[in-house]
Amino acid sequence: MQASWNKSHFLHLDKPLLLGLLLLSSIGLVVLYSAGDQDIELIFRQMLRLLGGFGIMLLVAQIRTQHIVRWVPWLYICGVVLLLLVLVVGDSTKGSQRWLNLGLFRFQPSEMMKLAVPMMVTWYFAARPLPPRSGHLLLAILIIAIPVILVAKEPDLGTALLIASSGLFVLLLSGLSWHIVFGFITASAAFAPVLWFYILHDYQKDRILTFLNPEAKPLTTGYHIIQSKIAIGSGGMEGKGWLNGTQSLLQFLPERTTDFVFAVYSEEFGLLGILVLLSLYFFIISRGMYIALQAQDTFSRLLVGSLVLTFFVYIFVNMGMVTGILPVVGLPLPLISYGGTSIITLMAGFGLIMGVHTHRRFLST
Repeated sequence: MQASWNKSHFLHLDKPLLLGLLLLSSIGLVVLYSAGDQDIELIFRQMLRLLGGFGIMLLVAQIRTQHIVRWVPWLYICGVVLLLLVLVVGDSTKGSQRWLNLGLFRFQPSEMMKLAVPMMVTWYFAARPLPPRSGHLLLAILIIAIPVILVAKEPDLGTALLIASSGLFVLLLSGLSWHIVFGFITASAAFAPVLWFYILHDYQKDRILTFLNPEAKPLTTGYHIIQSKIAIGSGGMEGKGWLNGTQSLLQFLPERTTDFVFAVYSEEFGLLGILVLLSLYFFIISRGMYIALQAQDTFSRLLVGSLVLTFFVYIFVNMGMVTGILPVVGLPLPLISYGGTSIITLMAGFGLIMGVHTHRRFLST
């Protein structure tokens, strides 16, 4: 039986999940070729990044969960120290100080916290009774809040919200009472005026106002979302066909290879293409949740569940902002948008998920 197990889990990669990720990456390359003005060099760079991401996934999948647990606190502490360094000596780009210059390359510590925060909260809860007691809950919130505040100060509100979501999902999956959840939502709503007047930057306020009424500034802050909705709507049922999207081809649509690549996809492939993409995302999420349910310990179950739900947030927020139902916060569409750091983080997360599943122990019956 053990031989059969090893054969069906070659290199500790879950085959259904791997297939879904490969199909999604292939769709991404097809869309980017059109969105990037058929620039083969852009596709080559994206392929290298995908290759690096799948390589990271393969390496992480080989690590047994018990070995990962030992390093979680140190990973979290290292991430917090790096975030502090960013605020002191980090490189500034477009008004945001998010990068550390390491000579040969630049590194964005906030990306690693998308994994380190849910891992740390999971590590903390795994050795304690669930659902969490009030004292344990407060300390878990502090674990989440420290990196979220540091990332928000860069400022990078989109990443800060994603890090917060990844940690809060662990709290929800740990059996947190819904009374506490609704109390937290109420407190957050009461805190909104303080957030608006004393914390948010002017450009962040502008994004929210643009979300509420993009037509008020059609040639400035509202331009992105107006052009995006035109592209999505013009796709109709079947789309205009690959390489035939006028909004991207005529360069009306900004950020068409990164944050707004979904608008390019929608214009060219229409509603039917969107349903195919959503089905593929649903398959990946469903497989991830199945792996979470099959996990044999609390740490693995909470970690996999939170990582899968964070992947869902990526999809929901990106599609929401492109279609105008959410403010623009600058999150990529997973494995479709052009980029490097987000791919590495996502694939490392899937490596953790696959490792949890393929390193399971057989229980005798």
